[in-house]
Amino acid sequence: MERLRSKGGEHDNPVYDSTLDEPPIYEETNFSNGDHRTVRPSVVSAFGHDTLDRVPNIDFYRNAGSVSGHRAVRPSLQELHNVFQKNGAISVPDTVEDDGEGSDGTPSDDLESAVPTDTKKGAVKFGWIRGVLVRCMLNIWGVMLFIRLSWIFGQAGWGLGVVVIALSCVVTTITALSMSAICTNGVVRGGGAYYLISRSLGPEFGGSIGLIFAFANAVAVAMYVVGFAETVVELLKDNGALMVDVINDIRIIGVITVVLLLGISVAGMEWEAKAQILLLVILLAAIVNVFAGTLLPGTDKKNSQGIFNYDSKIFLENFPPAFRDKENFFTVFAIFFPAATGILAGANISGDLRDPQAAIPKGTLLAILITGVTYVAVALCVSATVVRDATGNISDIFTAGASCNGSTAVAACELGYNFSSCAVEKCDFGSMNTNQVMTMVSGFGPLIIAGTFSATLSSALASLVSAPKVFQALCKDNIYKILHFFAKGHGKNNEPIRGYILTFIISVAFILIGDLNTIAPIISNFFLASYALINFSCFHASYAKSPGWRPGYKFYNMWLSLLGALLCCVVMFVINWWAALLTYAIEILLYIYVTVKKPDVNWGSSTQAVTFVSAVSNALSLSGVEDHVKNFRPQILALTGAARARPALLDLAHCLSKNYGLCLTCEVFVGPRSEILEEMNAGMEKNQLWLRKTKRKAFYAAVACERFREGTESLLQASGLGRMKPNTLLIGFQRNWRTAGTEAVQSYVGVLHDAFDFEYGTLVLRMNQGLDVSHIVEAEEDMLKAAREQQALDKDVMSNGGKAKGLFRKSRKSSKQVLTTRVSVCGPPPPQVAKMNERLLEASAQFQKKQPKGTIDVWWLFDDGGLTLLLPYILTTRKKWKDSKLRIFIAGQPGRCEQDKQEMKSLLEKFRINCTDINVIDNIYVQPSADSFKKLEDMIEPFRLHEGSKDTAQAEAMRKEHPWKITDEELSTFEEKTNLQVRLNEVLQENSKSANLIIVSMPIARKESVSDFLYMAWLDILTKDLPPTLLIRGNHKSVLTFYS
Repeated sequence: MERLRSKGGEHDNPVYDSTLDEPPIYEETNFSNGDHRTVRPSVVSAFGHDTLDRVPNIDFYRNAGSVSGHRAVRPSLQELHNVFQKNGAISVPDTVEDDGEGSDGTPSDDLESAVPTDTKKGAVKFGWIRGVLVRCMLNIWGVMLFIRLSWIFGQAGWGLGVVVIALSCVVTTITALSMSAICTNGVVRGGGAYYLISRSLGPEFGGSIGLIFAFANAVAVAMYVVGFAETVVELLKDNGALMVDVINDIRIIGVITVVLLLGISVAGMEWEAKAQILLLVILLAAIVNVFAGTLLPGTDKKNSQGIFNYDSKIFLENFPPAFRDKENFFTVFAIFFPAATGILAGANISGDLRDPQAAIPKGTLLAILITGVTYVAVALCVSATVVRDATGNISDIFTAGASCNGSTAVAACELGYNFSSCAVEKCDFGSMNTNQVMTMVSGFGPLIIAGTFSATLSSALASLVSAPKVFQALCKDNIYKILHFFAKGHGKNNEPIRGYILTFIISVAFILIGDLNTIAPIISNFFLASYALINFSCFHASYAKSPGWRPGYKFYNMWLSLLGALLCCVVMFVINWWAALLTYAIEILLYIYVTVKKPDVNWGSSTQAVTFVSAVSNALSLSGVEDHVKNFRPQILALTGAARARPALLDLAHCLSKNYGLCLTCEVFVGPRSEILEEMNAGMEKNQLWLRKTKRKAFYAAVACERFREGTESLLQASGLGRMKPNTLLIGFQRNWRTAGTEAVQSYVGVLHDAFDFEYGTLVLRMNQGLDVSHIVEAEEDMLKAAREQQALDKDVMSNGGKAKGLFRKSRKSSKQVLTTRVSVCGPPPPQVAKMNERLLEASAQFQKKQPKGTIDVWWLFDDGGLTLLLPYILTTRKKWKDSKLRIFIAGQPGRCEQDKQEMKSLLEKFRINCTDINVIDNIYVQPSADSFKKLEDMIEPFRLHEGSKDTAQAEAMRKEHPWKITDEELSTFEEKTNLQVRLNEVLQENSKSANLIIVSMPIARKESVSDFLYMAWLDILTKDLPPTLLIRGNHKSVLTFYS
C-alpha cells in the first residue's frame, strides 16, 4: 500500500488519510459467490486480504489534539461487527484533528492535548546533563558550601555532621527515586513537580501544591538575590564604598540583580543555559580552590587563625559534637537541609527537556550523589585542617616544653598555639566563630567570593525559571480560572513572559519589604511539602495497584516512598514547627477550594484507582453481612427514562435516597437492538454527566430490549452489586392508559407484577400535570444545536473568505437554511400547548424547591412491613421537607375509633416517629356516591366485554377474541374492592385536598384474576384529581423495628 504522509510532514502515519474532509473513495471487489463488497483501497492488510482492522500503531493511543503527532482512530467494534450492507459504504475516519474544543481556555485531558500557541520549529530542548544534572548541582551547591558548612561541622563535629548530610541525602534520594518512578510512567510534559503530583494524585493535591510551589520558587529568587547582595555590600563596606547604607544598598543591588537575571531568562532558555554553564565553571573552580588550599603549606597568619595542614589530632578533636549557643542536632540539621532542596531544578523545566523520562531520573540521582560526596569531602577536609576556636594573634604560642594537659584546645596546643583564652571570651576565628573559613582555607580567597556569587546567582536563576514554568502549567490546566491569563506563552519555546513578570514583581517586593529571616523557613517547608507529596504519589499509585501504573524505572519501593513522605513531614517540623503548621493550613485551604470548584479534568489519578479499590473492598465486606431491619434504607430504582425526562420522579427518588442510599435512574430503549444501541451508548455518559452537574446523587443505567417489560425485568433482576442492590421500584403513573393500547397497558401492569414477584417495594407517583417533559427537553436541545451549528458555520465562512471547510463541508445547506429547517421542526408551539408545557415544567420542579408549610398525609391502610410509614418519615428529615408535618390516616371500625387511635399512637411512639395528628376513618365501608361511581363506569366502559347478556357459546367466543377485556363476572367478583377505590378517592378529597404530598397504601391485583385494565382503573380512580400522590406497597418484610 502507498504510505500517506501526515500534514505536519514530521512522521509517516500509515492510517492517516490526507483527504479527511472528503468522503472516502471506495472500489467494488468481486467475490467468487457473485457478491460485491465495497472496500477501501487505502487500507492494506498484513494478512493477505482487505479488512477494516488495523495493526497496532502508536497513533491510536494519542490524546486528541496531540502535539507530537496526529491521533488515529481505529474502526469501532460496531463497524467491524455490524451486518455488512452490500449497497452501503463503510466510512471509517482515519485521523481526528483537534477541533478547538479543548483549547487553552478549558482544562485539557493532558498537556499532551494542549496545542501550543506557537508551533514554530527550532524550540530549544536540553539533554540530561545541561537540562537536569547541571541545574540540580548548581541549586544544591548553594552558599551553604562556602559560608555555613564549616560552622555546621564545628557545632556537630564531623561525626554527626556526616549524619546530617547523609540524612539529607536519604530524604532527597528517596524523593528522587519516587520522582523517577512517576516520571517514567508515561509522557511527562511541562510543569515539573506540579505536573507529576497532579497527574498522580489528581487536581486537588496538584492544584494546591502547584500554587505554593510556584510561590516558593518566586520568593526563593528574593532569598538568593539578597544573599548575593549581602556579600557584595560586605565587600563595599570593607572598602568604604557604601552608596547609601547597608539596608538600602542591599535593596539597590538586589533589584539590579533581579533585573539582569530577568533579562537572561526572558532572552530564552538557551541564554539561561549558557549562563548556568558559566556559573558552574566558576563554582567548580571555587571548590577545587578549597581542596588546593588545604594542601598548601600553612603560614603563621593562617595558623594563628586556626588553619593548619592535615593533622590527625585536629581531625580526631573535631569528631565529637560541641554544641553552643542553645544549638543541637536538630537546629543544625534545620540550617543545613535547605541546601539539599534543589533536586527539582531539572524536573521543573520538564517541558524543555528532550527526553524527560530518561533525563530526570539520571540527572537528579547523579546530582545528589556528586553534591553529597562534595559536601562530605569539603567538610572532612576542613575538619582535618581547622580547629574550632582561634584568636588570630600570632603571639599566642606555647613555649617549648609546655604541657597541654590543661588546655581546652589540645590539638592547637600540641601544634604550638595557645587558644585557651577562647574558653573565657569569644574569639573571632576558627570554624565556630567565622563564616569566612572557606575563604581563609582556600588557595585564592577571591575565587571563593566568586564561587559564593556563582552559587547564589545560579540558584536565583534556576528559581526564576522554575516559578513561571510551573505556574504556566498550573494556569494552562485552568484549575484556578482567575489565573488563566498567565497560561499564554510566547516564542518558539512557549516562554511564560507574563509569569516571568509576575515572579519579578514578587521577588522585588520581598527584596524591598520582606523579612527574609522569617520567610525562609516557610519557603523550605513549601519545598518539603512538594517532596512529601511526590513520595506519597509514588506510594499511592503503587498501593492502588492500577494496571496503568507501569513505571519504566524499577528501582523504587512503595514503602520506602511512604517512609520518604513521613521523613519530609518530620523534617518540616524540625526546621520550624509554626511554618510547618502554616504550610499544612495553606495546602488544606487550597485543597478544599479546588475540591469545591471541581475542575473538569480527568487525569486517571491514583486517587480514582484507590477509590475504586476501596469501593470494591467495601462492597465485598458488605456482602458478607446479613441484612438487618435497623440498617434498612430505600435503594431506589427509578424508571425515569432519560435523566432529564421526568424531573419530579428523579427529585423524589433523590429526596428519599439523598447521599445515604442507592439511587438508579433507569431507561429502557425499546426496539431492534441494531437501531437503538448507538443511541443508548451515546446517552450513557451524557446522562451521567448531567446527573453530576445537577448534583443528583444517582447512577444512570440503560438497557436495550424489544419490549419495555423485558428491559425493566432485566433491570429489576440484575441492577446493583452485592448488598448494594435496589429494593424499591419507583415508577410514574401511566396517565394515557386509556389511549395507549392494549400492549402498552399490559406491559405497564406487567412491570408492577414483576416488581411484586421480585419482592421489590413498589412506588407509583401521580401528578395531575404529568411527569414526562422529554418533548420539551428535545425541543430545547434542537434549538440550541441549531444555534450552535449556525454560529459555527458563520464563523467558518467568515474565517475562510466565504468558503466553508472541514467538518461542515459535507453539509450542502447554508447556516440560514439549517436554522430554518430546525425551527420548522421545533418551532414555537400553539398558545394552548405552550401554557400546558409551562404548567408541566412548573409541576416538574415541585420537588426541587423547599416545600411550603403543610402536611404529608399518610394513608396507612394496609400493613406492608412499614415502608408506607418509613418513606414519609425519611422525607421529613430532609431540609426541603422540614416544614411538612406528618398526618397519619388509618381505617377503623365504627365504635372503636378512640381505641384504634391509641393503638396507632402507641405503635408510632415505639417506632419513634412523630406526627401531628392521627385520624381514624370509620366510614370507608360506605358505598361511594353515584357520581363517583359513574366516573369509574365511564373510565372502564371502552374495555368491558359485556358478555353477560350473551349466550354461553357467544360469551366464550368473545372472551377468546378479547381476553384482555373486563368481564361482567370479574366486575361482580371484585365489586367490593372496586367500590373501595372509588370510596377512598372521596375520602381523600375530603381530608387531604390541601396536602403537600399524599401517600396511600397501594392496592394489589392478584395475577390472572384481575385484568390489567381494571387494575389501571383502580389506580386511576383512587388518585384522580388529587395533589401529588404516591402509592406505596412494601414487600411485606419489616423495615421498622422498636427493638434497640
